[in-house]
Amino acid sequence: MKNYDIEQFQKDLTAFDIALTDKQIEQFLTYYEMLTEWNQTMNLTAITEFDDVMKKHFIDSLSLVKVVDLSGNLLLMDVGTGAGFPGLALKIAFPDLRVTLLDSLNKRIRFLDAVTDRLKLSGVETIHGRAEDFAVQEKYREKYDLCVSRAVANLSVLAEYCLPFVKKDGLFVPYKSEKIAEELTAAENAVSILGGQTEGQVTFYLPDSDVFRNLVKIRKVKNTPKKYPRKSGLPAKAPL
Repeated sequence: MKNYDIEQFQKDLTAFDIALTDKQIEQFLTYYEMLTEWNQTMNLTAITEFDDVMKKHFIDSLSLVKVVDLSGNLLLMDVGTGAGFPGLALKIAFPDLRVTLLDSLNKRIRFLDAVTDRLKLSGVETIHGRAEDFAVQEKYREKYDLCVSRAVANLSVLAEYCLPFVKKDGLFVPYKSEKIAEELTAAENAVSILGGQTEGQVTFYLPDSDVFRNLVKIRKVKNTPKKYPRKSGLPAKAPL
């Protein structure tokens, strides 16, 4: 492994009151190396420079601590995980989490399996498929304490993908990269129909950067009606 300068990474972690062991930092570095290696043959990320990955992928993923206490062994679903952000990064930093990583592209799942195996992580499940197909299955429906997503989608659409996975009194937290007052207002009906209630949002910039982040906290207050999510493709074509 190369000798990386992790001073900024450690400074960013401190800004979020996150303390990692040497082993966890080494796991993040290995994750970075595997990400850039696999990225040469498949499109995992457009961000490849070391400092950018550490901040815009890893630190960004871990910013969830600003709205959720991750200290327990929560059951977490990451919808549209891509190269493992935020779910796999959260698992490395908070090993007690039990994480399910869902993505529609099998090549990404192969990458996530390789990273999980290399880092010897337990309590990680990967699923190749669409949220609409798995959220209706008894094994996954309303089983999770927390559902997260950094996927680029309208909040009304994301809510239909994600809220069906969340158990009553659990949380759905979408990562947004812009001010979303209008989008939030437009999504109120969808969130309510799906059993959620918005508890607010936390806006901030990632440490020492101009990267804006908006985390929306949505509480599951009642069960999602059985007819949701609608069949594959419909949530995106005709948002609630």
